[in-house]
Amino acid sequence: MTAVPSPATGRELSNPPSDGISNLRFSNHSDHLLVSSWDKTVRLYDASDNVLRGEFVHGGPVLDCCFHDDSSGFSVSVDNTVRRLVFNHNKEDILGKHDAPVRCVEYSYAAGQLITGSWDKTLKCWDPRGASGQEHTLVGTYPQPERVYSLSLVGNRLVVATAGRHVNVYDLRNMSQPEQRRESSLKYQTRSVRCYPNGTGYALSSVEGRVAMEFFDPSEASQAKKYAFKCHRKLEAGRDIVYPVNAIAFHPIYGTFATGGCDGFVNVWDGNNKKRLYQYSKYPTSIAALSFSRDGRLLAVASSYTFEEGDKSHEPDAIYVRSVNEIEVKPKPKVYPNPPT
Repeated sequence: MTAVPSPATGRELSNPPSDGISNLRFSNHSDHLLVSSWDKTVRLYDASDNVLRGEFVHGGPVLDCCFHDDSSGFSVSVDNTVRRLVFNHNKEDILGKHDAPVRCVEYSYAAGQLITGSWDKTLKCWDPRGASGQEHTLVGTYPQPERVYSLSLVGNRLVVATAGRHVNVYDLRNMSQPEQRRESSLKYQTRSVRCYPNGTGYALSSVEGRVAMEFFDPSEASQAKKYAFKCHRKLEAGRDIVYPVNAIAFHPIYGTFATGGCDGFVNVWDGNNKKRLYQYSKYPTSIAALSFSRDGRLLAVASSYTFEEGDKSHEPDAIYVRSVNEIEVKPKPKVYPNPPT
């Protein structure tokens, strides 16, 4: 029996969410994929076998989710709650609450803590090993300059991007104050921040078709390496149409990265050599989220309208899982001209 080749967009997962997809993430241990949605659910899929393994229904739209290990994860919601989900037993408990919708969640393996960022202008750190209930699990609350839009972790370093284009960089071992307080080098609202896998800096995207490549080291030499580039734009009748860049995902092996925009395209970039390596065929609607599997063999793509043009008829929300070819993500060696003989 011959395998049916996947279409250019990748294989579509069955039983997708029925409303906007807020995030999706691969496990660090398997091809399990965790997906949060505005339809008030968190879904667990086996992306290789295209099977829905579990589903949790919350009290409000779910804005983010992440794995703890292969058998449990966390979610945050518009109902202000932070939940722990235990997949095999299909049970959940509430770790605690914020005073406003919770926008993002990250689990730190280095610190053994969960970090949540909310529109109440705070970060909270939780110890999920404590008994349930806020008084047992809350480690600390850290005020932010504005509503938290995106978080990213690498080792003990945490990057927090907020409204008002603020960026705070923390060391998780000392959360009393940020290690660095920065301003986004992009002029418009931040959509996503993701740390480089090698720990030297972060990529930050905006609503105005740009990505900034930043470095943690404050020395002049390191700061001279930072740059920003335009992407997810098209020229139409002499006008530049600009799209938000909703998603950034780094390839775990090569350190190259994919971006997804409201133009329905996924591009792969080599940040070191300032080159685009690949553009995948257009997806049916906006790219809301992206995630590479732990070995970089698979890329999960959320094709899900993000309401950047208001309420209008749009393609159904869908999750595509595509096999990644090395040529799409591996940096190309620099070609130097042969010296004259």
